[in-house]
Amino acid sequence: MRLTVALLAAGITAAAVPAPAQDAPHRLGIREMVRTAHAGAYQGRDRGPEQTERFSRKVRLGRDGRVSIQNISGDIVVTSGSGDEVSIEAIKRGRGDQRQLAAVRIVVDDRPGRVDVRTEYDRNGFDRNNNVSVDYTVVVPNGAAVEMKSISGNVKVTGVRGAVRADTVSGNVITTDTPNVEAAKTISGDVTLAGITTDGNLSIGSVSGTVRARNVKAHGLDLGSVSGDVTLTDVTCDRLSAKSVSGGFEYTGSLARGGMYDVNVHSGTVRFVLVNPAGFELTANTFSGSIRSDLPLTIGGGSDRDRDGGRRRGINNRSMRATFGDGSATLSVRTFSGDIVIARR
Repeated sequence: MRLTVALLAAGITAAAVPAPAQDAPHRLGIREMVRTAHAGAYQGRDRGPEQTERFSRKVRLGRDGRVSIQNISGDIVVTSGSGDEVSIEAIKRGRGDQRQLAAVRIVVDDRPGRVDVRTEYDRNGFDRNNNVSVDYTVVVPNGAAVEMKSISGNVKVTGVRGAVRADTVSGNVITTDTPNVEAAKTISGDVTLAGITTDGNLSIGSVSGTVRARNVKAHGLDLGSVSGDVTLTDVTCDRLSAKSVSGGFEYTGSLARGGMYDVNVHSGTVRFVLVNPAGFELTANTFSGSIRSDLPLTIGGGSDRDRDGGRRRGINNRSMRATFGDGSATLSVRTFSGDIVIARR
C-alpha cells in the first residue's frame, strides 16, 4: 500500500493529508508527518555507507505553464531555462538498508499546461527508521508559474519570471531575481528575497527565523514573524502590514502618496529610514521605549522645531500623533518594548 503525501501550506500544519478512500484507516496527518520528518527522516544517516539513487526526466510544458513540487525531506532548487521543457533531476539519499530507497518514489504527473512532481512513501516506508531524503534540482521555462512545498528542507528559486509560491516547515526560503513572488513562508528558518517587482501583493512569514527582503517593489506587503528580525531594504510599496512578536523591524525605502503602512511589534525596535518622503501622518505608540525623528514633525497642531535647523532629534514621548510634509501617507507604528525611530536616508 502506498501513501501519496499532498503537502499543504507551511502555516496549516494541523490539517490532514488527503488519501484515497480505500486508505482512510491509514491516513497520516501533517502533525505526524512533521514529527516523523524531524525525528526520523535523518535518523541513522551517519550509520553505514551512503546509498543513493538518481532520477532524471524531461517533460514538455510550454512557456506559460504551471509546475508544482512537493517534498518531505530534502532540498528543492528551481532555476529558469530558455526552452519549453521541465527538466527534473533528483537524488535519493540514505544510509543503511538499500531497500529504503525503493520505499520512496518520485512521481511526475504531466498534462497540458501543468507538471506536478511529488515524493511518495510506501505506507510502511514512512516511519522513524526511514532515513531517505530527496533533493530536487528542477529547471523550468522562464515564464512558468512555480509552487514549491516541503516539510524538512530548504527551498530556493532563481530567475523564474512566472508567479512563485514557496513554503517549507523546517528550512530556509530563498528567492533571487524572481520578480513575481506571491508568497514565501517557513516555520523554522529564514526567508531571504531579492529582486521582486510585482503589481500584486507579496506575503512573507517566518515563525522562528529572520526575514530579509532587498530591492522589492510591490503593491502590498504582508509580513509576519514570531521570533526574528524583519529587515526590508530598498523597498517601494503602496501598502504595508507587518507584525512581529519578538524581533526588530527596519524599513528602508520610500512611502507612496496615499500609501498605508502599519507595523505592530511586541518586543523590538521599529526603524523607518525614508528616501525623499513627500509626507506622512504618523501615529506612534511605545510602552517602554522612546520615539525619535530626524524629520521636522508637526505635533498636535503646532510646529515641533528646535532652534538650529527645524529638526527635533529626540522626542521622548511614548505616544504621538504628528505630520510631516504634505501628510499624504499614513504611518502607524506600535511597539510594546522598544524604540520607534524615523530617519532620513
